[in-house]
Amino acid sequence: MNPDDALRHLDAHYQAMPPVAAMRMRIAGYDGRQLRLHAPLAQHVNDKGCAFGGSMISLMTLASWGVVWLHLQAAGLDADVFVADSEVRYLRPLFADLEVSASLAGDAGWDVFVATLRERGRARATLAASVALPNGGVAAQCSARYVAIARR
Repeated sequence: MNPDDALRHLDAHYQAMPPVAAMRMRIAGYDGRQLRLHAPLAQHVNDKGCAFGGSMISLMTLASWGVVWLHLQAAGLDADVFVADSEVRYLRPLFADLEVSASLAGDAGWDVFVATLRERGRARATLAASVALPNGGVAAQCSARYVAIARR
């Protein structure tokens, strides 16, 4: 599947889930390494007028999951992807639209993940995601482990 088709397929997958469709989220970009998502603040505002923490972690989870799924597609692998665990830090309130990015954490590469999945039928990867502040700072960040299990 070519990258444009993969992004269209990923967006359709996201929108097919009613809770995600209600978020009015859209894919803002993908450079082969980092996936960016955008969602309007109006759909995610809390009682203080800033972004709801549950929305921020949901979008970071979706972006990270999407990065794993896109790399599986690029490798021609068919696998289910699950979030295994995550840790989130809320650093600053966000009074603007949610701009989320996710990518593989640290200096790790996808080659070992793909090779492990091919060899063992399952593999895991740690992803880092964040919600940006309009001034370039960070409102929230997340580190999460994702597991891919090959479909038989």
